[in-house]
Amino acid sequence: MKFTRKLLWGVVAGVIAMTTVPALAKTPANILVIANRIDDVTTLDPAESFEFAGSDLSRNVYGKLINFDPQNLAAGYQPDLAASWTVSGDGKTITFKMRPGVKFHSGNPVTANDAVFSLQRAVKLNKTPSFILTQFGFTADNADQTIKLIDDMTFSITTDAKYATSFVLNCLTSTIGGIVDQKTVMTNEVDGDMGNSWLKTNTAGSGAYTLLSWKPNESLTLQANPDFYLGKPHMDKVIVRHISESSTQRLLLEKGDIDIARNLNPQDIAGIQKSEGVTIDSDLRGRIMYISFNQKDKVLSNPKVKEALKYLIDYKGMQDSFLKGQYTIHQAFLPKTYLGSIDDQPYSYNVSKAKNLLTEAGYGDGFEVELIVREAQERIEIAQSLQNTFGKAGIKASITLGTGKQTLSKYRAREFQIYVGAWGPDYPDPNTNAATFAANPDNSDEIKATGLLAWRNAWDIPEMTKATKAAVQEGDRDKRAEMYAAIQRDHQKTSPFAIMFQKIEQTARRSNVKNLNVGAAITAVSYWPVTK
Repeated sequence: MKFTRKLLWGVVAGVIAMTTVPALAKTPANILVIANRIDDVTTLDPAESFEFAGSDLSRNVYGKLINFDPQNLAAGYQPDLAASWTVSGDGKTITFKMRPGVKFHSGNPVTANDAVFSLQRAVKLNKTPSFILTQFGFTADNADQTIKLIDDMTFSITTDAKYATSFVLNCLTSTIGGIVDQKTVMTNEVDGDMGNSWLKTNTAGSGAYTLLSWKPNESLTLQANPDFYLGKPHMDKVIVRHISESSTQRLLLEKGDIDIARNLNPQDIAGIQKSEGVTIDSDLRGRIMYISFNQKDKVLSNPKVKEALKYLIDYKGMQDSFLKGQYTIHQAFLPKTYLGSIDDQPYSYNVSKAKNLLTEAGYGDGFEVELIVREAQERIEIAQSLQNTFGKAGIKASITLGTGKQTLSKYRAREFQIYVGAWGPDYPDPNTNAATFAANPDNSDEIKATGLLAWRNAWDIPEMTKATKAAVQEGDRDKRAEMYAAIQRDHQKTSPFAIMFQKIEQTARRSNVKNLNVGAAITAVSYWPVTK
């Protein structure tokens, strides 16, 4: 395998550091120790955080208006900091009553003022995940009028059109829905940033845990909140250690130095299943694995080249080998279990067909391309497989590795050719993925980097954007499902995305660890119910 040097970003040194992990004593009964990849955490601010590990932290530190009970995810969203809500006759205004008696970690009471501030702040900051709220018509100019305080414990939001109430509420369960302590945040404001600089490395929540420390690419340590309104968590501390190597995670779990290993590869899962005192949990997650092609690139924007690349992926070979038991073939942007999801698999590994398409496109002799890849074992192995299968059709692919933060920075700046990545839903409604894979209202470079993957890949799709907008406003559930199915089939044929797999998360834990829920397909991990 060929690795380019220009963007290697200290990978070798990082791997050495992560594999020389000092041995720990057996974990104490009141401390949960987890091995996980957390190098994608770029900020702790819920108005800006948009990565997997960041969502895990936010889920446990911040309360939201609406949330999920980790012990009963099937029940759907439930009241959290909002005790109740009512909907106006025209379906556009939702009025929330806050739960009395809840306190932030600072000791300040949680009020409607904090909720209004948090939502308005998220809209006005306009960071990467802001589209989750601005899709309802909220803007920096109108946020003060559309997100309004009524009294200390009551406020309302008014959307620009009638949407299904369940859709709006599901969006409020996403990370950007975290309610921050207005007094604490504004005390730390600098140059009108509404506390954003401070919240990048600090927290101001009301959740089950407070943040003790964050050492980027190394560890996160959380402390139980004794005043958590649902009761103090069983684990006094939660320590999440950044350990990238599967073999190192397995060794630490077998020795009892960690309680949970979240990134074991299929080989280590198979090897550890016979270990005494270890249990394996398997959960179908909403995360999908895909590659995407920057449409600014003349070659990669050719429709026949895009189609050819989708035939140069050994889906079944990867599923049945190094991804065995942890990913299942899935080729549409909506994960299984979501409204409107489809099982169509129009692409399979077919070198002959790919070669014919490349010849028709004028690239019968192939071309050179760079794949940017996060330093994570299964993604590297996927990239290696792609490098091999692309080569069968004369395409010379180089692989450039980086941390999660580094690769995401390139992706979000649209400075790449092919990106190997994963995407997880932000809320349990089909629009969570449709709005990012199949909508791009403004394809210009001048706009701020967004969470819309169509924009990141410079894919200008006015008609599909209209169709996606229409689907989110359709009130009939069956019609809405049909609309999403149609959009996905069009997307499969024309998009610069080759969606490959849906994740089956295999979590290895010490058998004395109980009540761990990693969130299924709809939310992030919850630490507060865990016991040992």
